[in-house]
Amino acid sequence: MSVFITDTSFKSEAEEIPSRLRDLYVDRQLCLALQVAASQVTRIYRGLLDPLGLTYPQYLVLIALWEAETPLTMRDLRRTLSMDTGSLTPLIKRMEAASLVTRARDTVDERLVWVSLTQAGWDLREQVAEVRCEVVRRLPMPEADIAELREKLQELNAALQAQAPEDN
Repeated sequence: MSVFITDTSFKSEAEEIPSRLRDLYVDRQLCLALQVAASQVTRIYRGLLDPLGLTYPQYLVLIALWEAETPLTMRDLRRTLSMDTGSLTPLIKRMEAASLVTRARDTVDERLVWVSLTQAGWDLREQVAEVRCEVVRRLPMPEADIAELREKLQELNAALQAQAPEDN
């Protein structure tokens, strides 16, 4: 008795798999594509920020504070950067220890903690701007495509955040 099937009149295995199951293929996963791209871009940033003594999350805090041009509350930073308190608080403490930011409790509402840039934090702005330009240069796609992709992801993030329950 032969173990080889000689009848080729049946459909191939791929044709027999329902489309809903083919949607489980690795190359069809949006979450994986987003995760891999984020990891690769973050790796580029890491290599460029390391000589400045910055981590990628610290970079994000700095750009949020530079954009605001005024102190922000921890809540503002958490919402702007979509970070949870458990990640943001130690990050800000490390940045304070590195003299990049200061923290101060609000004089009226002690629940609020304000984060301000120090002069050392402001002084990094030009160097970090060059880092971002270099990241864009290293990405293997035109700037217009990068802008379009960012816009689509921002739309997706906004829609997903609108569906999520408010996190105070």
